Amino acid sequence: MKKQEIRTFDITNIQTRSDESANGEQIVTGYAAVFNSPTELWEGLEETIKPGAFSRAISNSDIRCLFDHQWSKVLGRTKSGTLALEEDDHGLKFEVRLPNTSIARDLAESLARGDINQCSFGFVPTEESWDYNSEPVVRTISEVDLYEVSIVSLPAYDDTEAALVRSKEMSKDFQARKKIIKKINSALSA
Repeated sequence: MKKQEIRTFDITNIQTRSDESANGEQIVTGYAAVFNSPTELWEGLEETIKPGAFSRAISNSDIRCLFDHQWSKVLGRTKSGTLALEEDDHGLKFEVRLPNTSIARDLAESLARGDINQCSFGFVPTEESWDYNSEPVVRTISEVDLYEVSIVSLPAYDDTEAALVRSKEMSKDFQARKKIIKKINSALSA
């Protein structure tokens, strides 16, 4: 069984605005993920998200927008119509209509000041490929189950200690796979 993964990116083209037709409701827009943009997960492993990776999930799932990956801090939800997600040529675009809560008002202020400017998303890859013959090794994600997008205060996982342990475990597994592939390739070329 695959574990849920989290990725963090700078929010590109982020905008905050007040919607006068909705009693001054604050709206945040930006990109939670960018397509075809190689990201180094750790030394020797690069990941790329392909266009279309989110399309099934955003058409069939009830996804939330959270603050700092905290399920108790819901900012919007696709089911309620307060979160809109769409894929375009650039990536996974989001628009969230912030609730009138202290968390959302504080977040809007931090966004306006530029203190917070990153986004993250929680997912499980459902279609992926690995190229162990390249340096670095490349993981390409073609489809995901998307659970949440988060506006985050730090460019890291919400639970750094647990994420650090998981990253080490994933790195060990990655290094073991890489050794096996190299042995197979050596045997085939001999």
